[in-house]
Amino acid sequence: MTENAQMLPRMFRLAGVVSETPRVRRFVFDGDLPADAGQFVMAWLPGVDEKPFSIMDDRPLTLAIANVGPFTAAFHALHLGDRVGIRGPFGRGFRLLPGRLLLIAGGYGAAPLYAVARRARQAGQGVSVVVGARTGADLLLAAAFAALGCDVHPCTDDGSAGACMLADAAAAQVLDRAAHAGLYACGPGPMLDAIERLARRRRLPAQLSREATMRCGIGVCGSCTCGDQLVCRDGPVFDAQL
Repeated sequence: MTENAQMLPRMFRLAGVVSETPRVRRFVFDGDLPADAGQFVMAWLPGVDEKPFSIMDDRPLTLAIANVGPFTAAFHALHLGDRVGIRGPFGRGFRLLPGRLLLIAGGYGAAPLYAVARRARQAGQGVSVVVGARTGADLLLAAAFAALGCDVHPCTDDGSAGACMLADAAAAQVLDRAAHAGLYACGPGPMLDAIERLARRRRLPAQLSREATMRCGIGVCGSCTCGDQLVCRDGPVFDAQL
């Protein structure tokens, strides 16, 4: 797709909504948007604003959106049949390595990792998934990962569901029990930094999806600077520094 085409939104109609947690809903649209796992789109609500969201699934286009502010509140207020403008897909996605994969999802980071899990399972690969959250009510897509045939390991900060530990500690335990070809992670910055350190200790390749404030999505505005790189253009998936 050309840069000019990416700047023009394609209108999709909302075809389905599923509540995943008290804050997060899965929005399913009426068409496909072929994309690599880990890429993102800019979603536009006419008269409201435009924001970036990771792609949970591309066939049909599916986004998992948490209600955390005015824009996402407007998204949660949509009705079936309402139209949303979509630009993209943008960015650098995940690359599937051969062998068994370990996915580590923190908070809302489960959405792009679901796309990784689905494609890996379709290719016949084994997948382990650590799903971390503050509480059991906040665990996102754990059942969806299990439905794909993944080995799911939930963990929570307060111990209300799964193991009472941080996601990087849970990932280390999974690695102690079985060999994995690589790590894939998406979540809060401190969690990603901990996973990068874990990958370095275990000498495993790791791909980390990082978030940043984005406005254009194509590397023009410079609002998503991460060191000397742009998250929208050079990421959002970055290789860990081993």
